[in-house]
Amino acid sequence: MDRFSFLNAAHSQFIEDLYQQYLKYPDSLEPSWKAFFQGFDFALENYGEDDNYSAAPSQALNAAAVNSFSQNGEIPEDIKKEFKVLDLINAYRQRGHLFTKTNPVRERRHYEPTLAIENFGLSQADLNKKFNSATEIGMPQAATLQEIITNLEKIYCDSIGVEYMHMESVEEKDWIRKWLQVNENHPTLSADEKTEILHKLNQAVAFENYLHTKFVGQKRFSLEGGESLIPALDQLITRSSQLGVDEVVLGMAHRGRLNVLTNIFGKSYKQIFSEFEGKEFEEDVFSGDVKYHLGSSKKITTANGEEVAINLTPNPSHLETVASLVMGICRAKVDHKYKGDYGKVLPIVIHGDGAIAGQGIVYEVAQMMTLEGYKTGGSVHIVVNNQVSFTTNYLDARSSIYCTDIAKVTNSPVMHVNADDVEAVVHAIRFAAEYRAKFGKDVYIDLLGYRKYGHNEGDEPRFTQPNLYKQISKHKNPREIYKEQLFSENVVSDEVLKKMETEFKALLDENFDASKEIQKNTMDIFMEDDWKEFPLCKRGALQSPVDTSFDISKLKELAVQMSTLPKDKKFINKITRLFETRLKQIDANTLDWALGEWLAYATLLSEGKGVRISGEDVERGTFSHRHAVVKTEDSEEEYIPLRHISDSQFDVYNSHLSEYGVLGFDYGYAMASPNTLTVWEAQFGDFVNGAQIIVDQYLVAAEEKWKIQDGLVMLLPHGSEGQGAEHSSARLERFLTLCANENMIVGNFTTPANLFHALRRQLKFGFRKPLVIMSPKSLLRHPRVISTFEDLANGQFQPIIDDAAADAAKVEKLVLCSGKLYYELLAKKEELGRDDVALVRLEQLYPIQEDKIAEIFAKYANRKELIWAQEEPENMGAWSYILRNFRDTGIQVIAPVPSGAPAPGSHKMFERNQTAVINSVFGTNDAPNSRPVTA
Repeated sequence: MDRFSFLNAAHSQFIEDLYQQYLKYPDSLEPSWKAFFQGFDFALENYGEDDNYSAAPSQALNAAAVNSFSQNGEIPEDIKKEFKVLDLINAYRQRGHLFTKTNPVRERRHYEPTLAIENFGLSQADLNKKFNSATEIGMPQAATLQEIITNLEKIYCDSIGVEYMHMESVEEKDWIRKWLQVNENHPTLSADEKTEILHKLNQAVAFENYLHTKFVGQKRFSLEGGESLIPALDQLITRSSQLGVDEVVLGMAHRGRLNVLTNIFGKSYKQIFSEFEGKEFEEDVFSGDVKYHLGSSKKITTANGEEVAINLTPNPSHLETVASLVMGICRAKVDHKYKGDYGKVLPIVIHGDGAIAGQGIVYEVAQMMTLEGYKTGGSVHIVVNNQVSFTTNYLDARSSIYCTDIAKVTNSPVMHVNADDVEAVVHAIRFAAEYRAKFGKDVYIDLLGYRKYGHNEGDEPRFTQPNLYKQISKHKNPREIYKEQLFSENVVSDEVLKKMETEFKALLDENFDASKEIQKNTMDIFMEDDWKEFPLCKRGALQSPVDTSFDISKLKELAVQMSTLPKDKKFINKITRLFETRLKQIDANTLDWALGEWLAYATLLSEGKGVRISGEDVERGTFSHRHAVVKTEDSEEEYIPLRHISDSQFDVYNSHLSEYGVLGFDYGYAMASPNTLTVWEAQFGDFVNGAQIIVDQYLVAAEEKWKIQDGLVMLLPHGSEGQGAEHSSARLERFLTLCANENMIVGNFTTPANLFHALRRQLKFGFRKPLVIMSPKSLLRHPRVISTFEDLANGQFQPIIDDAAADAAKVEKLVLCSGKLYYELLAKKEELGRDDVALVRLEQLYPIQEDKIAEIFAKYANRKELIWAQEEPENMGAWSYILRNFRDTGIQVIAPVPSGAPAPGSHKMFERNQTAVINSVFGTNDAPNSRPVTA
């Protein structure tokens, strides 16, 4: 539609000549003409030709106006007023959201300038005048200014405030504008639809009231004040299923979670009531978790008859963390279950207002929206806006106007909705479903309500918000408000309302009585259908050997295939030489770390498994060892060798500069894709510090808390090379502290073969466990860090590697170590010709292979000393863990003295310290001025 068609377009050479004169000599025109053309250019700049704005001012003027111009050189007042009305319309679109009725319990903040017509050069006398610009807002013909304002108020300033003019896409803005203008941005609902909304609202309100009565003072993180979330989610799932969604993955914190579990996911009320009794879980091996952290997976049938799989992801109390997992789960399902169709899976993330504004991971996840390795086809973000964070008022919780202003980063639309107006909530939710389906981008719903009680039900909110809670105590809940509306509309009778409430109360009473009969609580397995072939690991299973062998002829064939660049593509000389070097290594049967890693991936791909590697700079590798993606010299066309050896899916993605969000994403990806080897690599091992919440709350604890398995591999470059305190340590000590009940595998490998077998073992297990590898830096190119095809093809993972050169009868000092220090100790041993020292490598630190250790100790029965040697300071590294496990053996440590930093900043000091450790192992003192070691 022509942007200014309301001005009855007609050509006029007169106007065209004046406009050309204005462009060349603007000051030569009569002032009113100059002002008119300036306004025209302003409109052109704001709307642009891409928005179907007319190409010339003459096309925006009718013949009568042209004649008037010709006669007196003045712009008619009615034309000026049309542009002023257009300015008013644009102001409503831009700023109408600041003047809405969206806050149910507080007065809105005051903003200037207002939308008063006087601010746009219009007056009360203009209210009854008709303006053709009415067609700009979807009105069928010219209308009075009063009618235009009434229309604008309904669209932009009622129970829904819309932010979309910040978006850059003309197509999206035009689509939104037209969507809002239908029925003046208000829903058209049938009597049946209204009754169903009331039914869901009644469930939400009655359930919370019941819990409040039966379990006085217990934490439940009530949804009261935001109960319209339940009909909103019901409508979002229903509408999205009509638009092609087959599966929903939902992430949310604890506020309202019990209500969602029961009234959306169909968890039985008696189960919830039983959990309030604090009973033990059936399986003693699982510690379980509080009821408002648990997840669920169900298949439901919507009101329209579509079957939808819905998943509520388990979560800890660390707010916003679960959002990253939701994205990873959805992407895995898109990649493997729905064959790349993003429209089949809908991510929904429910935020708190304080959390979405205050947590950095929100930004990390938001930036994934269109990234090739992390996009999910758009997410629906719903904010349960309580207007208070624990006890912090919103004015102290953010600097932005809205908690949802993160949406502006991704040019996403926002609807701010009064949570008391449930029909407006449903309308906004339908918009979210349709916008996401149309454009595949994120959309935000700010559900503005309140929190009836304190942060938890034992809290006293009047300590910090006495005036607010005076208002809340007198405020009707959304069900009562909607009941009165429907009663006045004659949609439902008083008898129907009473019957609905009575029947639901009876259902709750019945379930409450039944809950008393439950002896122990049960825990459902999240996404159980995805994990049917992978039973939970039985204690001790990690100690059993796993066949990771591979046919040697096929292995050699894969090695050559993936190391041969295509002849028809030109690469830079360094890449060409690198791949030629790999082929030489293959010919010489000397496989380095990179080839060991590549062959693990290649063999799994050839066996029909998937592989995904993600992280900062993983395509090339931080230390330029991987080169999983190479680019042609001229066009930068990508060539990915591992995509040319199998039809199985191999993905490698450089992530944005994020650890917390990306590790959570990849953990979620592995959670939903047990037949894919999912690898996250830190650029440097200590960068995992930024994602410690994912490690603590998910990686090490999810199986015990929620029965969740996950086979994520973490590659954490680790080792002191004299580069300073940063990037020397991946904090091995932290991971070992978190090890218990065979919750994960932690290793510090020294051979490409062990890396090969450990990676393959991840998918050869009949279950899934996280694998944390202290991966090397200097060992990537160390001349002694090589393996053979025979090591890879015929071997298996070696959790402990004995000293092959040691004569047990001569050994008086048995030294246990791990990682790169081994090669430095080996060089010193060979230099000194010491046959009384045996160097034994603990490749897998957790779980320790107890039978192998027993064999080692029995073999070196003549030893006089048992030493643990490490390059990390004594208070770091594996020493504390080793001491816990070998406390009865008399083991001693040789390590740098305790330190607050993982390594010294001076390279010379590092060399002195490292030399001191090595010399102490062999009892020499040829390191003058060395820093003391613990020995």
